[in-house]
Amino acid sequence: MSKQSTAYSPQKVDVLVVGGGNAALCAAITARQEGASVLVLESSPKHFRGGNSRHTRNIRYIHPAANSFLTGPYTEEECYQDLLGVTKGNTVESMARIVIRGSNNVGDWMMEQGVHFQPAMRGTLHLSRTNGFFLGGGKALINAYYARAEKLGVKIEYDATVDDLEIENDEFRAAYFQQGDKYYRVEAKAVVLASGGYQANLEWLKRSWGPTAANFLIRGTPYDKGLMLKVMMDHGAKTLGDPTQGHCVAIDGRAPKFDGGICTRLDCVPFGIAVNKECKRFYNEGEEIWPKRYAIWGRLVAGQPDQIAYIIIDSKSIDLFMPSVFPPFVSDTIEGLASQFDIDPDALKATVEEFNAHCKPTKDFDSGKPDGNATEGLEPPKTNWARPINQPPYYGYMLRPGITFSYLSLALTERCFVKKQDDTPFKNILAAGELTSGNVLGQGYMAGFGMTIGTVFGRIAGKEAACLK
Repeated sequence: MSKQSTAYSPQKVDVLVVGGGNAALCAAITARQEGASVLVLESSPKHFRGGNSRHTRNIRYIHPAANSFLTGPYTEEECYQDLLGVTKGNTVESMARIVIRGSNNVGDWMMEQGVHFQPAMRGTLHLSRTNGFFLGGGKALINAYYARAEKLGVKIEYDATVDDLEIENDEFRAAYFQQGDKYYRVEAKAVVLASGGYQANLEWLKRSWGPTAANFLIRGTPYDKGLMLKVMMDHGAKTLGDPTQGHCVAIDGRAPKFDGGICTRLDCVPFGIAVNKECKRFYNEGEEIWPKRYAIWGRLVAGQPDQIAYIIIDSKSIDLFMPSVFPPFVSDTIEGLASQFDIDPDALKATVEEFNAHCKPTKDFDSGKPDGNATEGLEPPKTNWARPINQPPYYGYMLRPGITFSYLSLALTERCFVKKQDDTPFKNILAAGELTSGNVLGQGYMAGFGMTIGTVFGRIAGKEAACLK
C-alpha cells in the first residue's frame, strides 16, 4: 500500500459492508440476524448518511392482495411485463425474476425492521396499487434501518471511505479505508459491496458520455464516486451494462449541482409539449403513463443542444401534476414565456400553434391513464393527452438532465457473488444495490424499482456473506 495503515479494532469481523444506503443496511441487518458480526463503512458524515436512499419515496414489490397502504394485488408476471416495457427487453431475465420474486410481500419484512408506510396515495403518481410509500420518505426509512442495525449490534463507522481491497487468489482479505487523517486496514471473512454507482464522479461521466456530461445535474449524494466499481474492475471483475445508460430524468434546470433529490423532478411533461432551445419538439410527450416513462427524459434532454429543454403548458394543466419545488415561469402570452427563457418568441409561438392545429381530441381527457387523445399528422406525434395549449396564463419549466445512478455494474451470480471475467465467482465478495443495477436494468426505469433491487440483492448478499463466517 502507498499509505501506511493501522489495524482497525476489532481487527477482524465476519462481514464487512461497504456503503450506507438501503442495500448496505439490508445486507448488514440480514447478516447480523444470521449471527455474523458486522461492520458498516459509510463514506459520508452521519448527517449525510444513506446515499441516494435518503431521497426515495417508495418501493415497488409484488403482493397477492390489497392492504392498508396498497390498493390491490400486483403479480410477478405483471411486474415482469412492466419491467420489459421500460427496458425494451434489455434485462437478464434470471436476475430480474430473482428480484421480482424476492420482493414478494417484502413490505412485511421492512415493517419488522421499523419502517412505516403511509396510506395509499391518490392523484398524480398512479402507483397506489404497485408501490408502497414510506411514511416520512427515504430519510425516515434510512433512520429506521440504522436504528435497527445499531440495536442488533452492527458496528457503523461514518466518514469512512474505502479506497482499496486486498484480494488474493480470488479471495477478499481486507479493506483499506480513510477516516479523517487516519488510514486503516480491516479484515473480514466476507465483504458486501453496496457503495453505489459512479454518477458523482464527473470525470468518469465525461469519459462515458462525452463533454455533454459537464452539464448534467447529480440528483443524489455527492459521495458515489464508483471507487468499488473501479477497484473490482482492476481486480478482474466482470461488468455488464452500458456506461451511457442510467437512471437519468429531466429535472428543473434551477436545481443544485448535487443532492437536489426527488423534489427537483418535474412531472408535467405528459400534459404539455417539450421543446429544445431551437423551439422544436423532439419526442412524444404522451407515450405512456409517467411512472413508466419519466426516466427516459433525462437522456432525451441530454441529446438536445446545450442539454436543455423547456416544457410549455397552459392553465388547464397546472394542477394535474405534483407541485414543483421551484415555481413555474408564467406569462399571459406564449411570446412572453419564450422571452423569459431567452428563446425565440416567434418560433415558440409557431410551434405551439402547429401543435394546436394537429390536436384532434376524440375522447374525454383522463390524466390518470393513457386516454388515446392523439395528434394527427404531426411529427413527432403526441399519442395521449394531446389537447390545445390555448388557455392563458401559460406556464413553463426549464429542464436539464438529472442523473440518479449509473447502470454500469458488477456482474453477479444468482446468489449475489461478484463474477470474474470467466464467469466464475470470487470466493467471498458479494455486491448489492446501485452497484449491481445493470444485472436487471439494461435501460429505462420504473418508479420504485431501484429500491426493489437494493432490498432484494442486499438481503441475499447479507445472508450469503453470513454463511461464510
